[in-house]
Amino acid sequence: MSKGLRSRLTQYGDAGFALFLRRGFLKGAGFTDDALDRPIVGVLSTASDFNPCHKTAPMLAQAVARGVRLAGGLPFVFPTISLHEAFSFPTSMLLRNLMAMDVEEMLRALPLDAVVMIGGCDKTIPAELMGAISADVPSLVLPVGAMLAGRHEGTRLGACTDCRRIWAAYRAGTLAEPDLDRAHDQLMPTSGTCMVMGTASTMACLAETMGFTLPGAASAPAVSADRVRIAEASGRQAVRMAIAGGPKPSEILTPAALRNASVVLQATCGSTNALVHLAAIAGRAGLSYDLGELDRVGRDVPVLLNLKPAGSHFMEDFHASGGLPALWRRLREHLDLSARTVNGETLGDVIARWPAYVDDDVVRPLDRPLARSEAIAILNGNLAPQGAAIKLAAATPALFRFAGPALVFESLDDLARRIDDPALPVTDKHCLVLRNAGPVGAPGMPEAGALPIPKKLGAKGVTDMVRISDARMSGTAFGTVVLHVTPEAAAGGPLALVRDGDMIRMDVGERRIELMVDAGELGRRRAQWRPPAKPARGYARLYVERVTQADKGCDFDFLAQDAR
Repeated sequence: MSKGLRSRLTQYGDAGFALFLRRGFLKGAGFTDDALDRPIVGVLSTASDFNPCHKTAPMLAQAVARGVRLAGGLPFVFPTISLHEAFSFPTSMLLRNLMAMDVEEMLRALPLDAVVMIGGCDKTIPAELMGAISADVPSLVLPVGAMLAGRHEGTRLGACTDCRRIWAAYRAGTLAEPDLDRAHDQLMPTSGTCMVMGTASTMACLAETMGFTLPGAASAPAVSADRVRIAEASGRQAVRMAIAGGPKPSEILTPAALRNASVVLQATCGSTNALVHLAAIAGRAGLSYDLGELDRVGRDVPVLLNLKPAGSHFMEDFHASGGLPALWRRLREHLDLSARTVNGETLGDVIARWPAYVDDDVVRPLDRPLARSEAIAILNGNLAPQGAAIKLAAATPALFRFAGPALVFESLDDLARRIDDPALPVTDKHCLVLRNAGPVGAPGMPEAGALPIPKKLGAKGVTDMVRISDARMSGTAFGTVVLHVTPEAAAGGPLALVRDGDMIRMDVGERRIELMVDAGELGRRRAQWRPPAKPARGYARLYVERVTQADKGCDFDFLAQDAR
């Protein structure tokens, strides 16, 4: 098979003419024929003015390109769809699959031998991994890195956990608008992704754990020299991969790598969004992501990483404390250390050469964990036949056993219209239920699961209550929130049948969530239920017709390999 610029020639029916044209256009761009004989490394950039988290992406692309040239390769920077959480309507999750398709098709179409994929803000790294696994081109992930923590009136601030805390205080009337504005200026003090263990940091950590980055790439701050050096080293390694023809994603993503990801997800108290992304990533390789195994892992694996929102530190502290290899060393009894990485090492090899220093307050020792177990749990029951997720380490233990009446919101619009109504018939004993906010119902399964506390209750000091939905929530969020209820309401799941006043029982210890309504009544309600109307056209129509449910990753059914 041809490599470099001689590969993947445009089909004119004459390969010689196709190469002649390509050489001509390259000469027009100032290249010599020497370029034809070099390994070609694509540098996939998510730089966009609509993605401030990725402001450093052009600089990182230059550093990667420098590393490629130093190793004797030829870099070609090219763009892909760039998704930012706060700049994507109605939700970036709706567009993750579109970005994954773009990545896959460009990796298949362009004459490259390996690729370094720059990503960060929440859906970009999952989309890149999904596309790269499907294309099965030697691929390496380079996260943009997290922001530095802000400082305000003697307190360190972290987006977006403190964004939510401060906004909740403002909504409740306990924080004045001038104080809100002063804190606002310090919430996001540099470029980079959220500096807490939100979805961006979680997916960077899982990408490193599964072997798709160089060691240390998940934790280096966005604006650090370490980040730029890692970018250059990534370019060098990509040339080695281009020459060797691997390792390919199919050789890196194994059941052992997925299980390692589950261990690290639990030990870092990472974002529940990772459950959906890991299922989609696994599906691209023809593997199943076992939510039951994730729950079993969580019962045994302690939470060792003391980062917000569950703890108190930030990603820059994690990096200074030894980063992921330091955490892996403490988790070695729970990990498969033979799992391979893109630089040819195993996790065990990385641990063996990594510096011994670790800050015990950031990466806790096994005998002093942040929590002994159960960061994330999977619930089942007649309300969630295919499962639901809850982040226990960010929830209120007093609510782990709960029984109370439902107060139902039919949609995001209904929620926005009524949640702050002084006449809302709600008490802190209620369970707030949001439906039609899943992959089909929203569409796109937005991060709306952490329903705001009704204003009338917030003003009385209520800070948490049980909330249930078929939506997701941000990894930076907190509270007793049951998410990803599957099947979703818009697909005819039991959540569609809940009515105001129905009793809902939750027992986290038993891993159960039940709608206390008899089967006969549920049958009568089901006979009256009708599915929602579909979007009229375009990508949204494709999405709702072909998207899978949360337990399968919300990927398109035609893009996943058959499970093996």
